[in-house]
Amino acid sequence: MTDTTAQPALPDRLSVNPRSPHHVEAIFEHDIGIKVNDKERFDVEEYCISEGWVKVPSHKALDRRGQPLMVTVKGTVEAFYK
Repeated sequence: MTDTTAQPALPDRLSVNPRSPHHVEAIFEHDIGIKVNDKERFDVEEYCISEGWVKVPSHKALDRRGQPLMVTVKGTVEAFYK
């Protein structure tokens, strides 16, 4: 059983990229999960619950800095602690 009192509240928008203004280091000390349209996704780079989208990396395409291009998937987004 996990202790939910020690876990910070999940924000409306969160990013894995430390260069993003939506990156919160304290959240990543715990395991979190993301569901999009009732299916759990394991490749989410950024999400926004209120706007209903997640960003996932494309498989092969890279931008000019060598980072993977992000594809936006829209739907019902749910973030939770595992």
